[in-house]
Amino acid sequence: MKRIFILFIVLTAVNTIYADEVYNKSLPADSTKTSRTITKSKKTEVSLSIGKSDESRSEEDGSKGSRHSGVSFGLTFARFDIGFSKLIDNGSFTLSPENEFLEYDGWKTSNVGFDLLQFGYRFNSAFKIYLSGGVDWTHLRLERNITMRRNAPVLEYDESDIQFSKNRFSSTYLRIPLSFEFRTKEDKSGKKFRFIAGPDMGFLLNGRVKQKSNENGKQKFNDDYHFTKFRYGAFARIGYGGAGLYAKYYFNDMFEKSPAQKGLKNMAFGLSIGF
Repeated sequence: MKRIFILFIVLTAVNTIYADEVYNKSLPADSTKTSRTITKSKKTEVSLSIGKSDESRSEEDGSKGSRHSGVSFGLTFARFDIGFSKLIDNGSFTLSPENEFLEYDGWKTSNVGFDLLQFGYRFNSAFKIYLSGGVDWTHLRLERNITMRRNAPVLEYDESDIQFSKNRFSSTYLRIPLSFEFRTKEDKSGKKFRFIAGPDMGFLLNGRVKQKSNENGKQKFNDDYHFTKFRYGAFARIGYGGAGLYAKYYFNDMFEKSPAQKGLKNMAFGLSIGF
């Protein structure tokens, strides 16, 4: 989590410095107009923004909360998801005997993710399609004192006599969701409802075991641990203003080349901030 907050601070600083520099160079001396737009044509906008770029650019057309159709792309820090992750074993939330070694603490098993890059097309003030890229983590807090084997032919583990105070089994994915966004007009408080859904793809970046014990202190082990290299699923978001709820479900198995885990899938749900 420390790395996430550091990244957020860096992106915010870059956005502020770069946008202000472009703003100062582009405005005439007698202008008091505020803008974060770097380059603008009739149909295309290129911007460096944090969060809700549509609202910041909508000021240029004089409308409140709406903007003309067109393409937009740039850096962003948006749709920060934080919630719970659940395993579904062939349609059941109860793990089968083959997967009981993956028993986890539901309250400490989490999903965290956010978007860093976005490319989209707005058709009108109510409807937009955009493709984004970001990072997504799933952290399983294992209850048993086991250690996943690295470089094993299938997903395997070793029992341990050590009592772990933390035994976390994690995967990190590059997430690439395609979003179809519908939004309402602003209400009296200046906020909108948003309804977003679409397919979600991901490429495995890393698998990790992180353990903490009195005997060995903190330990980290990296491997792919047979997490599926490419996952695909669907997601949905509903929000009001800058916050809302999200849910994600992945259609393919959580692990590959490991027959005992066939049919074990993953889903997540929780809060989403920065629509």
